[in-house]
Amino acid sequence: VWVTLIEGWRIEEMAKRLTEELGINGEEFLKVAEEGYMFPDTYLFAPDVGAAQVAQRLRDTFNERFSDDLKSKIKAQGLTEDEGVILASIVEREARSDQAREMVASILLKRFKIGMGLNADAAVQYALGYQKDEKSWWKRHLAKGDLTIDSAYNTYTHAGLPPAPISNPGLAALKAVANADSSTPYLYYYHDSKGNSHYGKTLEEHNQNIANNP
Repeated sequence: VWVTLIEGWRIEEMAKRLTEELGINGEEFLKVAEEGYMFPDTYLFAPDVGAAQVAQRLRDTFNERFSDDLKSKIKAQGLTEDEGVILASIVEREARSDQAREMVASILLKRFKIGMGLNADAAVQYALGYQKDEKSWWKRHLAKGDLTIDSAYNTYTHAGLPPAPISNPGLAALKAVANADSSTPYLYYYHDSKGNSHYGKTLEEHNQNIANNP
């Protein structure tokens, strides 16, 4: 059975797809799956495969794709391998094109290095969890109150990286972190409703980008 798992999904979203397509026990999968390390790809599974076997296959694929070259580049960024995966999991949710991914990775890495809050909406969405009204794990429009949620994953109220990945990043997001340039002049990014990305060096520039590009 062919199953496609999408970049940036949480393990709960993967569990739902795997249950639908393979009939595996989603709860069993969630017990053994490790957020961030379940590599998103299109897989061919035997119809009688078990949840633990599926999770192991996804982890093995992650280990293959997360090459020694990527690991050494991430270490050269001043990050541990796990920190690189955490950052990639945020980049995966915060940017959608390869060009935007590398720029967002550069900005987030710069913020991390200077001790500035990452202020990543995706991490807050992760902390908020499942939205019954939207039938989604990712709340579409964050309210001001959401940004004060008491969670270690709230990158507005907690400095540094969240304690663990917030999604399962694909190869492009891992590469974006490995190739990020923390000497970028930009500290802010904004994606408008048309999907275009705008970058600002100051908060004033950032606010202007938002005002000019709804």
